[in-house]
Amino acid sequence: MITIKQVETKNQSKAFVRVPWLIYKNDSRWIPPLLMDRLDTIDPDKNPFFEHGEAALFLAEKRGQIVGRISAHINHRHNEFHKDNTGFFGFFECIDDDAVSTDLFKVAEEWLRDKGCDKMIGPECFSSNEELGVLVEGYDEPIQIMCPYNPAYYGRLMEAYGLEKEKDLLGWIYTVGDIPEAPLEIAKAVSKYEGLVVRPMNVKNIQSEIMTVSEIFNACWSKNWGFVPWSESEVQHAAKMLKLILIPELTAIAEVNGKPAGMMIALPNIMEIIKDLDGKLFPFGLMKLIYRLKMGGHRFKTARLTHLGVMPRYRSSILGGLSVLLYVETHKRAKKLGIEGGELGWTLEDNQKINQGIEFMGGRRGKTYRIYGKNL
Repeated sequence: MITIKQVETKNQSKAFVRVPWLIYKNDSRWIPPLLMDRLDTIDPDKNPFFEHGEAALFLAEKRGQIVGRISAHINHRHNEFHKDNTGFFGFFECIDDDAVSTDLFKVAEEWLRDKGCDKMIGPECFSSNEELGVLVEGYDEPIQIMCPYNPAYYGRLMEAYGLEKEKDLLGWIYTVGDIPEAPLEIAKAVSKYEGLVVRPMNVKNIQSEIMTVSEIFNACWSKNWGFVPWSESEVQHAAKMLKLILIPELTAIAEVNGKPAGMMIALPNIMEIIKDLDGKLFPFGLMKLIYRLKMGGHRFKTARLTHLGVMPRYRSSILGGLSVLLYVETHKRAKKLGIEGGELGWTLEDNQKINQGIEFMGGRRGKTYRIYGKNL
């Protein structure tokens, strides 16, 4: 018999974030997330999502054993921006059992319908700016920071319930080798634009820098599928995270006469340094993490490019090639750091311009993260 329980206590919250240890116990590729980070994510007092969103968390039990989990949540900023009544599911983990997954999807659907939603989309971890989608292609590629990794049967479970493909997100594999001649020529021409300065982010002034990033993000991504503008609290929350892991050389801010023109942000793939921690920061995990991140205890081999954007007002000029310059500059810096490659994206499957640009720079499609949806 399958029982679904809503998370209401601290012990249930701990059980909720612990579910992946059951699902992936025999998967040697899986990298355990940091438990403290996962607990903070679902804590209304610590995650700024809850200032404009609401959520319910559910656990599935079978014969007294926890066998799955799911969230149902509403992002009111999303619905206000897109003028719809969409609800979301996320944090989905489940054994390979159609009956269990059906009950999990059903309880999420019922919760969202009771809240007045007319569509359910997911999986996403509370926001399109966090982990998004279910991995359906590219299982052999390295696991990247803030990117889903899951058993291959998850897509089948979702489709068996009646969820249909909503959108595919592409993860591009990139090798830091020699830059093709054509991008180098474009970058050289763009760099001569009068008043243009390209610089790395200043970690010591991260609060100001993240406001610049937010301005560029909200201007460049506003017409993209699933876009949700960052709130001020989310910006500050992101600043704290970035200060811990950011490597300035893997970032680039472009300014024209002191005003934001574009940005590129790549994050070191901290999945390289947390596997042996088994999700625990205490008693010794935190010291290991600080040593590896801040004291030269680890030299990263991979990174993930998460953001690349050029302000709309510059796209019709020679600065339309600014994205190529940002690619080239960051590529050169990454190579000096010993970065061997990584992942670019995600990008939308139908964003032909950016996808062609990545191919132009030598990227290859490696992963597909799928978003599913269902009308309620």
